[in-house]
Amino acid sequence: MSGSVEAIAAALSASGLILRGGFNFTAADAPPIGRSGALAKSVLLVGQAGSAPWPHFLHWREKQSRAITDPLDTWSRQVIGAAADIFGARAVSPSDKPYLPFQQWAMRAEGLKPSPLGILMHPQYGLWHAYRGALLFEDEIHLEAPQAAIHLCDACVGKPCMKACPVDAYSEGGFAYQSCLAHVRGLKGEPCRSDGCLDRNACPYGAAYRYPAEVQAFHMASFAPMVG
Repeated sequence: MSGSVEAIAAALSASGLILRGGFNFTAADAPPIGRSGALAKSVLLVGQAGSAPWPHFLHWREKQSRAITDPLDTWSRQVIGAAADIFGARAVSPSDKPYLPFQQWAMRAEGLKPSPLGILMHPQYGLWHAYRGALLFEDEIHLEAPQAAIHLCDACVGKPCMKACPVDAYSEGGFAYQSCLAHVRGLKGEPCRSDGCLDRNACPYGAAYRYPAEVQAFHMASFAPMVG
């Protein structure tokens, strides 16, 4: 690796992104390839807490063609790719195919567990965080193993995140994708379109990192673009 973990974090912070932990692969992990084509030996997760990247993304988007179909993913790839070029890594994205096990990597890197909504619950950020990519290195990085994080969902008795959705999109049976999509696009879906997922917003944790309404509306429009 060319440069320290601290230097990588500083480079990413200029765009509002942060390092989200990492680990060294073992042979049992079936590691992906690194920058030169050799097997990667370590990975650093890159993501965000709250909406810190939003103003950086908007500044970039103002200069781009509106024909870009997934602008946030494109921006993330550019920012993380630039860091990869500087520090001798291969940049990968959650949307790359074949898909890489990003959620498993994230749980291992930060000791997190999924919430009832499937989003990993963070003890500080709650549900208001994301993983935008990762940096793969062909040498090992000295990283202390993360301690298992306090899983706030275990202490949440009322589970308000399972009760706010008008169509009960989330249940113990999983996520009712089609029901959610139809509601968001329907006549009664304006609160979801404007302010984001009602179940996610009902979670009491990490309120200081809650995405502003415009950010939630952007993500909802990406999830459920209006048709016709």
